[in-house]
Amino acid sequence: MNEPTGNFEVGGRPLQPVPRKEQAPDERVGGFRSEGETFPFPAKEESPDAFFVSMVRKRVSPWRTVGIPALMFVLTLLSTLMAGALQRGFAPDAVFYRPAALLAGLPFSLTLLLILGAHEMGHYVASRRWGVDASLPYFLPAPSLLGTFGAVIRIRGGILNRNALMDVAVAGPLAGLAAAVPALIIGLMMSRLAPGGGSLGIGLGTPLLFDGLAWLVHGPIPKGQTILLHPVAFAGWCGLLVTSLNLIPAGQLDGGHVIYTLLGRWHAKISLAVGLVLLVMGYWWPGWVIWSVIVLALGRRHPQLMDEWEPLTRKRRIWGFACMMLLVCTFTLTPVRLF
Repeated sequence: MNEPTGNFEVGGRPLQPVPRKEQAPDERVGGFRSEGETFPFPAKEESPDAFFVSMVRKRVSPWRTVGIPALMFVLTLLSTLMAGALQRGFAPDAVFYRPAALLAGLPFSLTLLLILGAHEMGHYVASRRWGVDASLPYFLPAPSLLGTFGAVIRIRGGILNRNALMDVAVAGPLAGLAAAVPALIIGLMMSRLAPGGGSLGIGLGTPLLFDGLAWLVHGPIPKGQTILLHPVAFAGWCGLLVTSLNLIPAGQLDGGHVIYTLLGRWHAKISLAVGLVLLVMGYWWPGWVIWSVIVLALGRRHPQLMDEWEPLTRKRRIWGFACMMLLVCTFTLTPVRLF
């Protein structure tokens, strides 16, 4: 759904700006709350059209809608460049004294940001098509191995029905996967085989989709050999991990939205069960404990839709179950392990 732009009419007549008058506090009655703010209704003598336009203009802030996302993108670009340079063997102090060393992190940084951006823009475009008020992606910088905690968008308005929710939920993982798979294939072609298990290091768990693509590129991996991933391939692996984590069928994750559209009244019980399973899975990878806390403490309840009774179309039901199969193909029990 596209928003009207330029000159437009409401109720068969063009909008005419009506100058605001000084009004006493009691000239506005009632109001409603959203995000901690109170919005008044128009004064009795005020044109509803002019009131609406003035309220929209008042609430639109270029800094909040564009400036903050742009700033966070730049910060995440720098943090992922640093992470990529560290992966290439540059020490942190060397990067500070030689900023040009950050260029070594470009392959990893740009690939990862492309995948994360595709994921969130999938949500954004689907939201806008349904007329949902959604923000641009907020990239989250982090002092970690990846240089980022990912990216999110903020949905400020309600979602119409199950069909709209399904479209918004699946668009992100599918768009992210569409960027991650080619990146992974290209990265695997630039990776090489080497003897493995001879020294201490960090190993990556490989989901079914990764194993299949690695077999297509390198064929059967000989015993005692391992793949030394090129930074582009590592970013592609991160894309598969992001996809699987977002498709966890609980709370307000993408997978939780899918479960709500498919099995609405079972959403809370499924979220509780998944949260407990994640807690047990923490025995194999401590990171699952964090995701268990997120699901159990923050995400068991799901916001209601504007129309809870509109049935889900058959095509979207198929997409929902396909995304659950995608979770199976991108999931790994131990994403990171020491050896």
